Amino acid sequence: MQETITGSKAGITIAAMAAALMAVLDISIVNVALTDIRASFGTPLDQIAWVSTGYMMANVVVIPMTGWFQRRFGFRRYFTFSVLLFTAASVLCGMSWSLPSLVMFRILQGMGGGAIIPTAQSLLFARYPREEHGMAGALFGLGAVTGPLLGPTVGGMLIDAASWHWVFLINLPVGLFAAYMAWRHIEQKNFVPSTEPVDRPGIALLAVGMASLQYVLEEGNREDWFDSRTITVLAIVAAAALITFIVHELETPKPVVDLRVFANRSYSAATGVNFLVGTALFSGSFLFSLFCGTVMRYSALDIGLLFLKGSAIQIAIMPLIGRFGNKLDGRMMVALGITGMCASLFINGYLTNRVDEGTLILPIFIRACSMGFVFVPMSVIALSDLKPEQRGNGAGLFNLTRELGGSIGTAWMSSALSSSAKLNTTLLTSHVDAYSQVVQEQLAGMQGQFAGRVFDPTGAAYGVLNLRITTQALVRAFNANFTTLAVLFACSLGLVLLLKRPGANVKIEGGAH
Repeated sequence: MQETITGSKAGITIAAMAAALMAVLDISIVNVALTDIRASFGTPLDQIAWVSTGYMMANVVVIPMTGWFQRRFGFRRYFTFSVLLFTAASVLCGMSWSLPSLVMFRILQGMGGGAIIPTAQSLLFARYPREEHGMAGALFGLGAVTGPLLGPTVGGMLIDAASWHWVFLINLPVGLFAAYMAWRHIEQKNFVPSTEPVDRPGIALLAVGMASLQYVLEEGNREDWFDSRTITVLAIVAAAALITFIVHELETPKPVVDLRVFANRSYSAATGVNFLVGTALFSGSFLFSLFCGTVMRYSALDIGLLFLKGSAIQIAIMPLIGRFGNKLDGRMMVALGITGMCASLFINGYLTNRVDEGTLILPIFIRACSMGFVFVPMSVIALSDLKPEQRGNGAGLFNLTRELGGSIGTAWMSSALSSSAKLNTTLLTSHVDAYSQVVQEQLAGMQGQFAGRVFDPTGAAYGVLNLRITTQALVRAFNANFTTLAVLFACSLGLVLLLKRPGANVKIEGGAH
């Protein structure tokens, strides 16, 4: 059984928020630097993605095991070690001399980062009394959502002012500060380390299965999915390892990941909603960033500023929901948040290549307002009905489902976007008659504009016409994918009906989310 966490509430809150902000910020800030890293190492385009893939493969392996590590080493030692590992790996990433060395250090970084998020949540919910869990969830959510909000902007500024190395080195002061605050303020008196035997087969199956699955999701679209022998083999390995893992964990008396928590209806429903939240949130952001870059021709810094302007309201909304949210039914708040996020995706489904900045910011703003209503009450609803000794494990699985939802959604949307763009290009091209009066008039007008400016005015005119068709096909593809995401995410409202309202007599102790 987990012991109650004591120590300075403010100190623990600062440590948890700083560490969570650092870990979440790192994911989005590194994506901005990929082009510069590729240029620095002379890396082929099809290999640079390993900078992100290596991190996520380690991340998803560690996340579900955090509950076991907490019982084995205690919150103070495990959390501080994870922060220091992440920080040291960040410095090594900033000092890397080649792509293989950077990927190796990113894997180390992912091992630390995978532990930080669920453990930071558990710390806050363990330290705050039951009646303040709404505020605990809001404070954690504030740190977690501020990372993606600031990442592209901060990353762009650091690269412009210095170099890509600083997107990693910036973690050094933050990490050392968070580790110091954690070691000084986290107290877990009378903690007795778990003497459970190490579930070596479970750990091995989990590592192989999750790492293989993450590779398939990250690299599948680039390698044409099952046309690639590597993707096919790893998909089979992932399926075999994870199915065996599930059977093993349900049968072994002391599993490294206790899957029996899914017997709880409310937790299972909340985890399902969380999976769809990850799908809509991460793949929606992926599509929107890609739309702004490919259709609107925005730079990475401009895209980051769009997100900053539209999402800044979260900084005010999160604490307000945490302060007053416990007076409302959390299920209604989640339903309201889902509705708002669906509306944001539907608005994205009507964007064109002629929209202004205000039109682009509107769906970001609606999503930012809605996210607080989902994130803040969700963890309490998911975990309050679990036994205290199950909550540390439940927190890891809860976070894992959101990460998997994001990975699966992004891989799916990337593949669907490519297919939809090709289909729309074919459809639009079939409706353009080069000999029709309208097309001939447009070609003549463009030829007149190019006359005397280019060597081949006719070829240039046809090139512009082809560009218009391609752009319109892309816009239609983006619109279709945004709408598909909105419809899919709306289905999560059905799962909300299965959620239970947290009981007033529930006391969440050290194993809390």
